[in-house]
Amino acid sequence: METQTIVDKDITAKVTERISGSEAIVRCLIAEDVKIIYGYPGGAIMPVYDELYKYQDKIHHVLARHEQGAAHAAQGFARISGQVGVAIATSGPGATNLVTGIADAQIDSTPMVCITGQVPSHLLGSDAFQETDIVGISTPVTKWNCQVTRAADIPIALAKAFYIARSGRPGPVLVDITKDAQFEEFDFSYEKCTKIRSYVPIPKTVAGTLEAAAKLINAAKKPLIIWGQGVVLSVAEAQFKAFVEKAGIPAAWTILGASALPTSHPLNVGMLGMHGNYAPNKLTNECDLLIAIGMRFDDRVTGKLDEYATQAKVIHFEIDPAEVDKNIKTDVAVLGDAKATLEAILPLINENTHEAWHQQFKDLYEIEYEKVIKGDIHPTKEGLTMGEVIKEINIQSKGEAAIVTDVGQHQMIACRYAEFNQTKSNITSGGLGTMGFGLPAAIGAKMAAPEREVVSISGDGGFQMTIQELGTIFQQKVALKMVVLNNEFLGMVRQWQQLFFEKRYASTEMVNPNFVAIVEGYYIKARKVVKREDLKEAVAEMMASKDAYFLEVLVEKEGNVFPMVPTGASVSQIRLE
Repeated sequence: METQTIVDKDITAKVTERISGSEAIVRCLIAEDVKIIYGYPGGAIMPVYDELYKYQDKIHHVLARHEQGAAHAAQGFARISGQVGVAIATSGPGATNLVTGIADAQIDSTPMVCITGQVPSHLLGSDAFQETDIVGISTPVTKWNCQVTRAADIPIALAKAFYIARSGRPGPVLVDITKDAQFEEFDFSYEKCTKIRSYVPIPKTVAGTLEAAAKLINAAKKPLIIWGQGVVLSVAEAQFKAFVEKAGIPAAWTILGASALPTSHPLNVGMLGMHGNYAPNKLTNECDLLIAIGMRFDDRVTGKLDEYATQAKVIHFEIDPAEVDKNIKTDVAVLGDAKATLEAILPLINENTHEAWHQQFKDLYEIEYEKVIKGDIHPTKEGLTMGEVIKEINIQSKGEAAIVTDVGQHQMIACRYAEFNQTKSNITSGGLGTMGFGLPAAIGAKMAAPEREVVSISGDGGFQMTIQELGTIFQQKVALKMVVLNNEFLGMVRQWQQLFFEKRYASTEMVNPNFVAIVEGYYIKARKVVKREDLKEAVAEMMASKDAYFLEVLVEKEGNVFPMVPTGASVSQIRLE
């Protein structure tokens, strides 16, 4: 390689090397400290794969069995590590197969950089073989995207991509690079991006808002904190805990916020939303102050908007100004990074206990326990319940496992009954609700945190959507624990059909394959549990395994998840049966 030195007028020296665009891509990834990427090769991205072959000692490429699996694995990697996940694919169908994972990452604020190959620039717009306008397709579901047609633009584009993906409110970025740009040589140098003109990732906290918020908090008789993933993304767990404890305020969580405060913490009053706990949902419409921290008032949390917390003042701690007043009118908006704003408000708030208010949560919990929880985790009926399986995993993992769920009834049950003793322990598809998310996301999570026990929990429907990623687990030797709660139905849809469509179970009953045989076909140890008396020993065997392990548990066919806020209903209308 020809090496030359360019001396700038400011006397700083910048060393460049003449290399190809494809090598530049790999070198940019190395400069951003990327160690693992997930992808699938193809014609338009082949030059990059040729360079990855040469840099195997620097970057480990994980061959997914489908590009969607690569995207979800990159998400799981990002969610548990806090780093940017990276996925790579070829043009056309390779790129479009990433889109579901990209959309999932966008709505769940997951930092991810996706690199796609594209047809040569002279063929753009000609309907060439495997050409799609992936920039146009992905624009609504990315934080930023761009197309690169010149090798010289690759370092700048990728530096911006990583900066945008990880800064402020994180999100997915896509960089589409034509094949001729990958082959073209240029004088390469790389500088990390630290600022982009007109892009303000963290807004300034408006003067006086902290004081105004503190005044409302100190005066409130029935305050309620609702927190979301913003606490985790800001690495604000310590500040959040200190805030909750000093103010003595009951705190409830969205599913993406789960684990920022341990499940067992006395001020943690449970999950919000459609299948959340009875007390925090019901008392949302009785509190006099609602303090939202790093959450976006999603419809699954609010229910009927015009009947949501209309009696309460609202404080919103938020990094993204676009979320303020989007769904719920705010009395005080505290803009900024949650870690900084919580730290700043802590000296301004008074110590309190709100004992009488807390008692209302305890009283409603007892009602929920008798009507729902007891039957879920200590069933007297013959069939196994999803709740008792989650409870057994809790016991044997001591609440230290990272739980990665797919989407459906098992997801809600896992969120309700798993115990999260450390942060970043609940990895799930929140806003998009992507079936098939669980298995590949768990692969990424386990590879990012090999020291942690990672348990993937899926339903029989979602598991089959990305079942091919068993091949990735086998090839990469990922010591992942996999559990399928098999009720032989698309359970959540069936529950709705039972409750709202007079039990017309249209296209929801599953005729399933032999899961154990399929998994064993990938040389992974597998077991099936049908009887309650076998559950404890089977979970123990799974948790003791040093290698990948699959456990199928046959659960009751028509079990339902309660409580439930019906669609279009107020959170006050939450049903226990």
